[in-house]
Amino acid sequence: MSTWLSINGLAVLLLTVLLAAAVFAGTVWVWPRLTGRGVRPVLGRAGLQLAVTLTMGVPLLLAVNSSYGFYSSWRDLLSLQREEPAPAGTDPAGRDGLLVRSTHSWRHGGSDDPAVIGRIEAVTVRGPRSGLSAQAYVYLPPQYLNATAQRRAEFPVVLALSGFPSTTRVLIDLFRYPQVALDAVREGKMRPAVLVLTTPTVAPPRDTECVDVPGGPRVETFFAEDLRAATAAHYGLTRDPRGWGVMGNSVGGYCALKLALRKPEAYRAAAGLSASYEAARDADTGDLFGGDASRRRENDLLWRLRNLPQPPVSLLVASSRRGEHQYPQTLEFIEAVRPPARISSIVLASGGHNYETWGREVPPALVWLVGRLAPGDGGS
Repeated sequence: MSTWLSINGLAVLLLTVLLAAAVFAGTVWVWPRLTGRGVRPVLGRAGLQLAVTLTMGVPLLLAVNSSYGFYSSWRDLLSLQREEPAPAGTDPAGRDGLLVRSTHSWRHGGSDDPAVIGRIEAVTVRGPRSGLSAQAYVYLPPQYLNATAQRRAEFPVVLALSGFPSTTRVLIDLFRYPQVALDAVREGKMRPAVLVLTTPTVAPPRDTECVDVPGGPRVETFFAEDLRAATAAHYGLTRDPRGWGVMGNSVGGYCALKLALRKPEAYRAAAGLSASYEAARDADTGDLFGGDASRRRENDLLWRLRNLPQPPVSLLVASSRRGEHQYPQTLEFIEAVRPPARISSIVLASGGHNYETWGREVPPALVWLVGRLAPGDGGS
């Protein structure tokens, strides 16, 4: 189905708005004929009220879904995704911490040949250190599929995180990370890279803000240690932190920047799109720090930049002059970065905290991030 008619497409939203307007106009026209106390008039009025409520609610739900990405496609909404058998040669037991569940069917540029567009695998990553597991997609570019084992260890690796609440599928269906990467390589803007696509919500339904919660889920450990180790072992990728980058939007952007600043031994470059700069504190997060004010400060990115030595990492932040509530904090973040850390930015003239804005920022941010990754000999 075309993007125009997708669940987040403009055409679908306009059609539902027109339908709601037509039902409302019809209700106004018919209502005088349904006066009275009989069964038929009462049922008629109740039916019209229900029709108006339902048809007016659909555009609102579609708009909310477009902003937060609960469902990325009609198949996702109707739970019709079809999983294919795992390719030959995968580890069915997941002994290296990564289990390939299926391959994701996709097309780009008129082709569905993995030798031309690459392969997307749906995987489960299990973490022995954190005790957590998460579902993800791994995009393997065609150059990786054709490479020797030694050459595969030289590929840069990007971890891409969605926001909260959100799903992993939005990274493929809305942000189109694999398609963006493939186009950038074909246009000579970027080297081929392996992409790991997932959500920061690995202890659902809690929003952990990628924190190792005292007595709770160790999400920072999962992303800094478990996911890297499992992915590198399964796909023969580098463990060199100079070859690993992380990016994300909203909460995923906060996680990305924080992982680079707190765990430079895992990620040496990060991009935060509309990122927050400190952990939220609300009903979705609960108490992330066990009441420890020092732990909270250490996860406040502006506090870290101003009070702690800065690691040798490359950072990118993206925001909008109009429409983004965190734009002033983004400027503060940029000003606070000092060597050996380095900072770059993408600043749009306008754009809200939504998928349309992030969709404009993902392509240049991904090209920037891969350009900062330079794995060495594949060592740790």
